[in-house]
Amino acid sequence: MKIEMGESLFYSWLRHVKECQIVQTNWKVSGRWEMLHEKEIQDLMSRIDEHFSNNYSYNIFKKNASVYQIIQQAECDVLGVSFSGNEKQFYAVDVAFHEAGLNYGTREETVMKVIAKSVRTAICLYGYMDTKGAEIIFASPKINQAILDDLVPCINDLNNLFRIYGYEFAVRVIANEQFNESVLQPILLASGGIADTSELFIRAYQMYGMFENTTESKKSSVRVNKADIPKYSAQIRSELKIGKLVQLVLRPLLQSDNVSEEEINLLQEKEYCKKHFDIQYPLLLKTTAEEKELHYYKERFYIKGESYRLCCEWFEKEANNDRPYLEKWIAEHNE
Repeated sequence: MKIEMGESLFYSWLRHVKECQIVQTNWKVSGRWEMLHEKEIQDLMSRIDEHFSNNYSYNIFKKNASVYQIIQQAECDVLGVSFSGNEKQFYAVDVAFHEAGLNYGTREETVMKVIAKSVRTAICLYGYMDTKGAEIIFASPKINQAILDDLVPCINDLNNLFRIYGYEFAVRVIANEQFNESVLQPILLASGGIADTSELFIRAYQMYGMFENTTESKKSSVRVNKADIPKYSAQIRSELKIGKLVQLVLRPLLQSDNVSEEEINLLQEKEYCKKHFDIQYPLLLKTTAEEKELHYYKERFYIKGESYRLCCEWFEKEANNDRPYLEKWIAEHNE
């Protein structure tokens, strides 16, 4: 079986950054499945095809191609589903790595191919998963600017068409430096402690890290805590679910010299944490105090020699969104 490193990267990214409980590579529709919403899908395809033909002279789909012919061409490199309570979020990723830059032929052919891939993914999800909403991603570490200049307006148009016709699909292109900040850096950040041999990208990175750390240790056997804390950009942080943001970014900041002893004490008070983080429990719980494991992560960590647990009750829903409070605190202390 052929294994692509890009697919392995996004397999791990969906599992550990987007926290998808179900992830599958090379997802394809089975000919045995019954397709739902056929007429709606046919109408959507026709409207999209007409829009790009009239506005860009693009022929996205072959004029006489049926819905079934289009779907037979569809293959999603990585599909993930994240469950949170009664809610679920679909992620569908196509990843392409062309060393000289994304190239499916001419500029026009390359742009049309990306649009067609995105639409095929959307109609497969609606026809066979019965969902009108998903984050549909086309990712490539290198796309030349000339292609991006043509592609980005088309993606904006496509997202607008989905909204107009009552769908919640959101297509995004991740390329160049954004590929690094949105995909590569978050998964490297989240890769610590993962020991699954099936995740080839992470295993390769961990092997590299073994030798990198050996080289660094020869330079100095002493590590300065404050200097070791990376300045994670807002883009990197935005890709992390709030629980990962707490454990991977907030916790190291709490252990650094950026947070005063006075504030550490305040973070153990319920009222203070409600005001500054909008959470219902103290952010920090000393492990010598009465431990309420239901509301705190089990893993202990140390601040100035004292052992603590971090509150795990964080939400980022429309009616209860703790993320802006957390991001504000991180921004103020990540300097």
